[in-house]
Amino acid sequence: MPSSQALHPTPAVLVTGAGKRLGRAIALGLAKAGWRVAVHYRHSAPEAQQTAHECHALTAGSQAFAADLSEEAQVRALFSQVSAAMGHLDAVVNSAALFEHDSAQSFSYEQMEQHGRSNTGAAIVLAQLLHGHVQERHTTGVVVNMLDQKLWNFNPDFFSYTLSKAALEAATTMLAQALAPQLRVVGVAPGLTLTSHMLSDEQFQALHQLSPLGRSSTVDDVVATVLFALTNSSVTGTSLLVDGGQHLMKFERDFSLM
Repeated sequence: MPSSQALHPTPAVLVTGAGKRLGRAIALGLAKAGWRVAVHYRHSAPEAQQTAHECHALTAGSQAFAADLSEEAQVRALFSQVSAAMGHLDAVVNSAALFEHDSAQSFSYEQMEQHGRSNTGAAIVLAQLLHGHVQERHTTGVVVNMLDQKLWNFNPDFFSYTLSKAALEAATTMLAQALAPQLRVVGVAPGLTLTSHMLSDEQFQALHQLSPLGRSSTVDDVVATVLFALTNSSVTGTSLLVDGGQHLMKFERDFSLM
């Protein structure tokens, strides 16, 4: 009986949080590079279906899948659904992130747990599951964890979010140690890349230019770095900062609050 890899020779990747914004751009960039993309979403079903449709037009076989990453059972079910539907899975890009404001003064166990479950725990479980999956197939895989330049340039804003990303950065190193040689694990840390409802266009443009290179990361920069991490077989256990050098400058506040 032919193996799933023989039936589906095109590589497959799960991109979490791929219905909108940077996750969507990563999904489309990988589809353009020849990857079948499993487009994960939580609430943004229409956007995710559109992203999956556009990915499928670039590389046939791309599909959308729903899950609440704060629930471990749903994370495990998501991996099973994706690997079954795609035939096999070669990589995971952990792009989804909960990003809610709190501070040292307003910090609570609840905020820390919510961010930790969604931003850290889900990524670790998906790495664990991908490791078992590629072991069974006698092949190798890659996990890319989306981080944040502020981990190299701390400020106290978005306290629980930052803690969860710092834990994910540490997990990137430990997972690379624990799951080698079957799995490579790489962090990608963008700078200010996309604007938000908290910034005007003028504010975003001004902040985007605050870097030694005169600009922070663009969407294309980030997508290219994720593709590099997925395809360079010598990179593991490290984080690639893609921010125009913003981490070299001291910012007292988060960009969205400057």
